[in-house]
Parts: sequence; structure tokens; C-alpha cells
Amino acid sequence: MSFTEPLPPTLRLASTGTLTYGLSVGEVLGVPALSGARVIAGESGLGRVVQRLNVMEVPDILGWVKPHELLLTTGYPLRNTPQSLGHLVADLDERGLAAIAIKLGRYLDGLPVEMIEQADRLGFPLILLANDVGFDDILNQVLTDILNRQAAILARTEEVHRALVQIVLCGGGLQEITDEVAALLGAAVAVIDSDGRELVASGGERYLAALRAADPGLEEYGAHGDRTVVPVVAGGYTYGRMAAVGESAPEVGMLERAATVAALVITKQQAVSAVESKYRADFLRDVLTGRPGGDDEHVVAHSASFGWDLGRPVIVVVVELDRAPAGVPDERVLQDRLTAALTSAVRRRDRRGAVAGFSHEVVAVLGADACDVAALAKDATAVFADAGRTFSVGVSRTAAVPGELPSAYDQAVKAVHVGRQLHGDGAVAHFDQLGVFRLLSLVNDTAELHAFVGETLGELAGDGDAEAVDLRRTLQVLLETNLNVAETARRLHFHYNTLRYRIGKLERLLGPFTEDAHLRLNLTLALHVLRMRGI
Repeated sequence: MSFTEPLPPTLRLASTGTLTYGLSVGEVLGVPALSGARVIAGESGLGRVVQRLNVMEVPDILGWVKPHELLLTTGYPLRNTPQSLGHLVADLDERGLAAIAIKLGRYLDGLPVEMIEQADRLGFPLILLANDVGFDDILNQVLTDILNRQAAILARTEEVHRALVQIVLCGGGLQEITDEVAALLGAAVAVIDSDGRELVASGGERYLAALRAADPGLEEYGAHGDRTVVPVVAGGYTYGRMAAVGESAPEVGMLERAATVAALVITKQQAVSAVESKYRADFLRDVLTGRPGGDDEHVVAHSASFGWDLGRPVIVVVVELDRAPAGVPDERVLQDRLTAALTSAVRRRDRRGAVAGFSHEVVAVLGADACDVAALAKDATAVFADAGRTFSVGVSRTAAVPGELPSAYDQAVKAVHVGRQLHGDGAVAHFDQLGVFRLLSLVNDTAELHAFVGETLGELAGDGDAEAVDLRRTLQVLLETNLNVAETARRLHFHYNTLRYRIGKLERLLGPFTEDAHLRLNLTLALHVLRMRGI
């Protein structure tokens, strides 16, 4: 179903950009009862919207008027104070009135010059009525036209809404909805997500260029100049915005109905995507944890249906959010954002790579030679930066066949945990580069590790004594240089004799480590344990 005939100009916009239903002042002057009326000032305001009418019967009319009213008067309430007419126009304009229509001759012979000048300055129409016209005729005819117009608007909007819904029911998506709305409005229309990215767009090139030239972050809802912007909302959640650019600002009501249908399409797509994502994640979890599910050929064939290639040599990358400070928002939301950021980064670098979000981590399986993990993490960090959180990354050895993926997954998990212990939040650690820390991380009894450190380093194990910490630093550099006294003195900026004195002090505290290789090994391991945060 399609509606391509031009829409009647039935929707009007107030100066604030909000939608109003009614007739313009110029259209009101076209009713038979006003055939003898003429505009004596404020002609630039003939586009103001009239939604209702009122009759001025009391001097304090300002307390009773409403926006978008056409005020009718004979001047009777002001017959004794004609000087107040000079301020009346400004007061009525401030309250949003559309125009004032006055019948002269019986109570007022003319209008003050300052009133006419002010009306021209404000673009507030002053209409002089014919002496033989009755207010009841004006009221009946204008209100009938307004009601007929509103009924036509509602019928037209409902008709268009049904057409858009029919597109969805027939399997159409955002692009088809946008194409239809662009044709109906004779404008360029785009749906933009909450991050400012254009999802779909349709319309003439000139209008599309004008639409894309605007900064989405600066667009306000409503009609402004040649464009109209409305939110795409469903279930209290704003998915983004729908924007349209035409010769003049497209109708807000039409765009709001289209945005409602667009929200329906988006929620449907997200529901389908959520189910598909869960299915993909469950499959990848089964592969990585080694659950029975077929041989390597089955895994390769099934993963290919998702666009993944697990038949080549691959590495497993595990990404975990770092510890959260108190009072952070919902962790699930951040986990979803991290999954989206990593998915986007992987698609740019390895289109056959697999990505899935698990309960506490995001896992990617990438071609061993297809992707630089450090660059990948940098890409994901750039997308995720505004979340105010960091994440750590663990990388496995290469898995040559799908049967090796469970071991690779365990390696990546170990790497992310040990890497965070060694380097803090935001670490990127490769399992092959963990060295002896891999072995230390296998010790689950942390109390035993603490006991080993205390027994081996003695009073140098704690951080409370500055001198002990300084001596421990000297010991560490000595061991790193294989007891090269000259090199150690150079690194620590000590005099040679000062270092010799320190070595003597260390041996009195720890034993003859310069002569005992086993003791040196124990001291090195104890220092490594201290480097592992969280032990």
C-alpha cells in the first residue's frame, strides 16, 4: 500500500516547533462570514495558527485568553479607556494569541496609531470586521472549518499509520518505512541511533545532503527551519531519533507516527537479534568448554552458518571488565556495550572471527595471523571510552584445530587474570609471555603463597618499613642482573662501596644468597609472588 499524493497543509507548527492542529489566520479570512474583513496591520503574521475563538466582553480579558485564539471584539470593554489599546497587542502577543478582529463604529471610531505600529512590528494581525457581520456567524463557520480540518488530519494520519504498519506486517524493515515516509513528505528522512550513527536514510540527494550536514548531537526535537526531529521511543526507552528535511519543516504529526512504527521495527529486530546472539553464544561456549557436540568437521560447518571460520589456526581472546567502583550503573548494560564494542572492532579486522558475550566476559576467536590483538583492544577501547570503565585482555596460544579450542580458552582466561595481577587494570597479557607467573597462578592456596613469601623474605616482605622496601628493591635489581654489582650500582645510582655494604646487610637478613643458587631461586620466586596483585 502506498500514498504518494501530496498531503494537504493541515498540520501547523507554532513558533516553538510544537505541533498544532488548526487554520492559519490567512485561511480563516477565507470563510464566507469574513469576506468583507481586511487586515490593517501585522500581515507578516498571517501564518499564525487559529485553534479556537474567543469574544472580548470584559476589560480584564488577559486572564481568560489562551494560545492560538482569534479574539473578536467590538471594543465595548475599552470604550472608556481607548488609550489601553496601545498595550493590548503586546500583551496578547505575549500570551500566544493568533490575531484580534475588531468591529469599529459603535463603541470605537478608530484604532490608535501606536497599536497599529506595534502590530506591524510584532507580526500580530489586526483584522477590521465589516459592520454587518455577526460574531455568531464567524464563530460557527471558523469552528466548523477547524473541526473538519482536525478530523481530516486524524483520518489522514491514521491512514498513513495503517500503511506503515502494513509494511511491517509484510516483512518490511526500517529502510522500507523510511522510503515510504520520504515519499509521503516529499523530504529526506533518516533514522539515527542513540550514538548519532545513521541507520537508514531515504530521499532526494539535495535534502539528504542537508540532513547529513547537521550535527545530530545538536538537533532538538520539534520543527526548526527546514527540518523536523522526533524521538524514536518504545517502552520508555529512546532508541534514537527520526529526522526529516524538506523545503520547509515536514509535518511533526506524520513523523511522530512514523517514529512509532520505526520503534516497533527496532524492538522486533532487537528481539530477534537477542535470540540469535544467545544461540551463537551458547554454541561458542559449548565449543570452548569442550562439551560434546560433534567432531571438528561439525564444529567448522556449524560455525560457518554464523559467518565464522573456526577451521583455520586461531587464537582465543578473553576480555573482562575490570573491578567496578562503588555506585556504578547496571553491570549487564556495560557488559552488552563491551560486547558491541568488541564485535565492531573484530568486524573491521577479521570478518570471519567469532565474538560472543558470556555472563562475565566477552570471548573472541580470531585468525592467528589475521589480527593484531593490541590494535583490536585499542579499537574497542575507543568505542567504549565514554563508559568510564576499563577492561583487561587475555590471549591464548594458537589452536590449530577446533579440538584445541578448550585448552586455548583456558589459557586466555588464565592470561587475563594473571595479566591484571601483574600490570593492573587495562592489561593485555599473552599466555606465552607469562613465564613463571603461569606456574605461580596455578597455586590456589594463597595462604601458602603468603607463608612462602614471609619465610623467604622475612622482614623485607612487608611494605610498612621504608628501609625494608628500599632493600627489597636493591635485592630485586641484584637478582635481575645476575649479581652484577657494577650494573646494579649503575641502575640504582649507588656508589660501588654503598652497594657492597647493602649486599652485606641483605645477606645478614636473608642468608648467603650470593653463593647459594637455590636461595636465589627462592628469593626470585618470592619477589614474583609479591608482584602478583590480589595474592
